[in-house]
Amino acid sequence: MHSESVASRSADPRDSRESRNGSPQLDTVSLAIIEQLQQDGRRPYAAIGKAVGLSEAAVRQRVQKLLDQGVMQIVAVTDPLTVGFRRQAMVGINVEGDLEPVADALTAMSEVEYVVMTAGSFDLLVEVVCEDDDHLLDVINKRIRVLPGVRSTESFVYLKLKKQTYMWGTR
Repeated sequence: MHSESVASRSADPRDSRESRNGSPQLDTVSLAIIEQLQQDGRRPYAAIGKAVGLSEAAVRQRVQKLLDQGVMQIVAVTDPLTVGFRRQAMVGINVEGDLEPVADALTAMSEVEYVVMTAGSFDLLVEVVCEDDDHLLDVINKRIRVLPGVRSTESFVYLKLKKQTYMWGTR
């Protein structure tokens, strides 16, 4: 975002309105703040303020509100290999009956990074990050496959992570 295009936008605090589905409806300034933080999660509020046309204090308030509303998180993203997790896999899961209890049980597992309900060949897609192949086998065989409602699984073991980014912006 160019500062001149963002600065001309309204700084109206309407960023807290909710859309029809109950999620926060964000104004263009809040979206610009999110984009700034996606580029660098440690960017100072003063620099963000300059880019979006707000004061440092106003940016701080907006960021806190975005965090409180669950719109975003500011976290350190690691390369799993460098922190001891040498095996990652995507696991496709087919479920009999209600997906919610299975999805909830998967969400509670520390090795599970993502749980996505899908339409297609699988009911759920789950990303798993493990220390090694034995750990992955244990998670799939003794924790996922034994969940009530799990009919079948198919594992896609990652051979090499070519891209991992969270820079999709606010399109």
